[in-house]
Amino acid sequence: MKHIQYQTEGTCSMLIDITASDDDVIQSVAFLGGCDGNLQGICRLVTGQKIDQVIERLNGIRCGSKRTSCPDQLCRALEQLRG
Repeated sequence: MKHIQYQTEGTCSMLIDITASDDDVIQSVAFLGGCDGNLQGICRLVTGQKIDQVIERLNGIRCGSKRTSCPDQLCRALEQLRG
């Protein structure tokens, strides 16, 4: 199993906790802070997905005028987890 606690930058959420299997399937995701309902939805949607698929779909999403978003920060965390 792989695990990371990623400190976000530029978003309302402060931390993302992710666990993935050795073959890069996301087992669990939890955000600390941010828009609770939206982030719960993202967590449920990405659980069971391959890391590369999630990065492909969510990379570069922006939140309003911000340069990043919680989904984009999830991609940064997944890139580090993937190694």
